[in-house]
Amino acid sequence: MIGLVPVTPTFPSRETLDRLRFRPLDVTIGIGVLLLIYAAVRVGAGARAPAQHAATISLAPANLPYYAARSLLRMFIALFFAYAFSLDYAYLAARSRRWRRVLIPALDILQSVPVLGFLAVTVTFFVALFPGSEIGLECAAIFAVFTSQAWNITFSFYHSLISQPGEFDEASRLMGLSRWKRFWTVDVPGGAIGLVWNGMMSFGGSWFFLTASELITVGDRRYTLPGVGSYVGVAEQEGKLDAVVWGILTMIVIILVVNFFFWRPLVAYVEKFRVEQSQAGLKAKSLVLDALRRSSWPAVLRRGRRSLAEPVNALMARATGIEDQSLAGSASRRRAADVAFAVAVSVALGYGLYSMLAYIATGSSGLAVFGTAFADGFLTFLRVVVVVTASSLIWVPVGVWIGFNPRVAQFMQPIVQVLASFPANFIFPFAIVIFLDLGISLNFGAIVLMALGTQWYVLFNVIAGASAVPSDLKEAMDNLGVRGRDRWRRLVLPAIFPAYVTGAITAAGGAWNATIVAEIVSYNHQQLIARGLGSFIAVNTGHLPELFAGLLVMAIYVTGLNALLWRRMYMLAETKFALA
Repeated sequence: MIGLVPVTPTFPSRETLDRLRFRPLDVTIGIGVLLLIYAAVRVGAGARAPAQHAATISLAPANLPYYAARSLLRMFIALFFAYAFSLDYAYLAARSRRWRRVLIPALDILQSVPVLGFLAVTVTFFVALFPGSEIGLECAAIFAVFTSQAWNITFSFYHSLISQPGEFDEASRLMGLSRWKRFWTVDVPGGAIGLVWNGMMSFGGSWFFLTASELITVGDRRYTLPGVGSYVGVAEQEGKLDAVVWGILTMIVIILVVNFFFWRPLVAYVEKFRVEQSQAGLKAKSLVLDALRRSSWPAVLRRGRRSLAEPVNALMARATGIEDQSLAGSASRRRAADVAFAVAVSVALGYGLYSMLAYIATGSSGLAVFGTAFADGFLTFLRVVVVVTASSLIWVPVGVWIGFNPRVAQFMQPIVQVLASFPANFIFPFAIVIFLDLGISLNFGAIVLMALGTQWYVLFNVIAGASAVPSDLKEAMDNLGVRGRDRWRRLVLPAIFPAYVTGAITAAGGAWNATIVAEIVSYNHQQLIARGLGSFIAVNTGHLPELFAGLLVMAIYVTGLNALLWRRMYMLAETKFALA
């Protein structure tokens, strides 16, 4: 007789039962995501409408929800491409000695070219690419918003890479990590805090240029896209302050909603990447992130990501290889490669500059236009210096106070986000009314208008730098009794210096960019003009030779300032003040 083997029944574990259990929270999140996708598809379908040179924007408040949705969709599409561009560009600049000499100066120039300068060149290209469709105008507007977001994020990630602790590099090499694996496990997490804070700042700052990207004027042609920016722009031109107020209220609601559902969860999430040996006393919290963590969706997405990511990671690891500079070629071979690279870049730049000067010479004023452009540029340069200096003196102490106090940061972050995200040009009409009543010339008032949109770059970067300081360093200073001026000299200024450099240079670039809307302002069928390079470019948007002359002069000013000041500060941030 064959004996029966007893079988012990097995039961699902509690975790398995929890995953199979009906959860209203999971259903709510799933429905919310589906509705969000549905709304994006419905709103995006409006871009397939026929293009119109001057579409009518209704100032009825009932249209504001649709206009807000159109603007938000453009902003998030631009943000996606801004992050993709920044990660690639900053990595190449930080890891390649040769490309760094080209990419960083180019980035300095690109971030200072006014959005309207990009629009004047790109809108014709995109309209020709999609003839008769509004998609071309949408691409031009998204590209303009992208240019106002990408540079700040790129600078932030570049600084996190060049100031990365030396132990990370040594550990990566000892573990034999491929470049692809190191990028996603060391480089991106190491710069996550700066990426989120600067992304938040860039997203907020790009609202400043929303009006210019939705009300596009090139020569005698005017293109209009539905959006909050065009709504407020039309209201300003017609002098209807009640419609401007409705636009402002809509913007406040948008900023609060985006902050609650998007940026606040990201700020709380990246706290896990803080480098410190002791636990921070109080971390940022988010109701949305807490709800997502309590649901089953993270586990489901994690399993799906793992199954998809493994073959991709294996392929990319073989393609990128292991970073090992010790296997580099001989010194003579490196010098020869450097010379060849320098010659190729010099030839390309020389030919491009010669072609541009030849094209500028075909303008009505010929090359004599540079005299006017340089004189106007010096006035704008003085305004930029005043804006950056005043922003640094005011907002560095405030940013340190917020960043060093997590409890204060939890309370102040939404407020700062609203202030930084609010497009300053929405309140330009009220400022212009005050200027006219007090008899203040726009030559001086333009400084205030520029500061309204660019001062927040300093504040956000300082907050990000201060909040990323390890808690054990602050505790050590407390235990040693270091207070007051000594604490600032020994801890605060060295710790925030790399972040401040990023904030200051992006604030300077933003100030140059803001001149396009601060030095020439239209309100109630009146136009106020301040003499400067921004107004010079705005007036000549329909005359490409003069426009390129203005952009070239701006590039010269920015490059000269970078060579004399910012490059030296970069070197200090990379060497003396890097956490190593």
